Amino acid sequence: MANFRPLGDRVLVKRVKEEEKTKGGIIIPDTAQEKPQEGEVIAVGPGARDEDGERIAMDLKVGDRILFGKWSGTEVKIDGDDLLIMKESDVMGVIETTTKGKKAA
Repeated sequence: MANFRPLGDRVLVKRVKEEEKTKGGIIIPDTAQEKPQEGEVIAVGPGARDEDGERIAMDLKVGDRILFGKWSGTEVKIDGDDLLIMKESDVMGVIETTTKGKKAA
């Protein structure tokens, strides 16, 4: 992927594909699937500035698995990859995993 550095409090996110089958084993075609609301942070900006011009540190880091709103971000294509650029405030949270690789409750 090309070098891309988001500005301010923006992050570059790659959507994480969801399962293409239902629990009953029915395969869902791409056209009927909703876009995932889960992604992996690919790049992080330096952070916004406060009223005094000081940087506000970002809570997200590269590699974080995140959950974001259905209509969040702007879709972009970089080196053939479909990605999203969004503000850190559009991210609802970081998905933490346990040591065994399962999602935490």
